[in-house]
Amino acid sequence: MATNPEKCLICERIELIKQNKNPYFIKEFETGFAVLGDHQYFRGYCLLLCKQHKRELHELDKRFKLKFLEEMSILAEAVYISFGPDKLNYELLGNTDQHMHWHIFPRYKDDLKPNQTVWVVDKGIRNSPSVIPSDGERENLINQIKANL
Repeated sequence: MATNPEKCLICERIELIKQNKNPYFIKEFETGFAVLGDHQYFRGYCLLLCKQHKRELHELDKRFKLKFLEEMSILAEAVYISFGPDKLNYELLGNTDQHMHWHIFPRYKDDLKPNQTVWVVDKGIRNSPSVIPSDGERENLINQIKANL
């Protein structure tokens, strides 16, 4: 199934980063852009948006693919150091937004469903307006992660 980068949410977000208009931007890596998740039900939730508009890891050349995986793990380690979760979940799905992007979910013992995937938490709870960080909260979370990159 081909995707259209002109209508891609991930490409749009990357374009906002390039225009210095994405307030969730954390850091540019060689292979992607680290951003804080829009909703912070899982405190410290981040994404790594691939610079190449591809759907699958095997579509990347080997050097780029290995660097992309390495940079995802660097971001994840910074999240772990910054927030001290009990566990990290890593996901590269792409069923909805068919442009590779890693989800890095810090998981805590007091999560609503700590022993299950994040997706079983009702979308109305995990994407509630109450878990959208204020400007100050967002800047604080980003600065914590940056300090550990």
